[in-house]
Amino acid sequence: MSDDQGDGMDHELPESLLPYDEWVEDAYREVMLRALDYASTEGLPGEHHFYLTFLTDYPGVIIPDRLRAQYPHDMTIVLQHQFWDLRVDREAMTVSVGLSFGGIGSVLVIPFAAITAFADPHIRMALRFTVEPGEMTAEVDEAEATAEDENASTQTGSEDGQVVSLDAFRKRPH
Repeated sequence: MSDDQGDGMDHELPESLLPYDEWVEDAYREVMLRALDYASTEGLPGEHHFYLTFLTDYPGVIIPDRLRAQYPHDMTIVLQHQFWDLRVDREAMTVSVGLSFGGIGSVLVIPFAAITAFADPHIRMALRFTVEPGEMTAEVDEAEATAEDENASTQTGSEDGQVVSLDAFRKRPH
């Protein structure tokens, strides 16, 4: 036993010169992407289902205008019984999924970096992700142009759909 254990003093760890926090978050994002990949090819087994929270105002997010107006900053979608065409595009770094909002089908495209939380409530597993302010102003002119083109042709739905509010997963201002 070393001398500094059990002496009641708080010993601060030195600042890491390695980005462990970033590596851990990247690993957690990979866990989320693997779960989404699995669900896209195999479906959701048993009672598993996912909550996915993302920033609606993040560059490159493609959602119907009505949803963007209703959820101007962030929203949570539920992937459980009624979704289709779930895809993880690692090259484009996006997740896309079809959901019904008020009986009207819509396809959402969400950049990985826009996702702030992922949960599988069946096993009480939840992951939170940091979106850096610099990421919000990243150069995404092409993605924004695509979003505008696709938004113009995407159907919009009503407020009653697979959208839920999960305040516990939302980033709170400090």
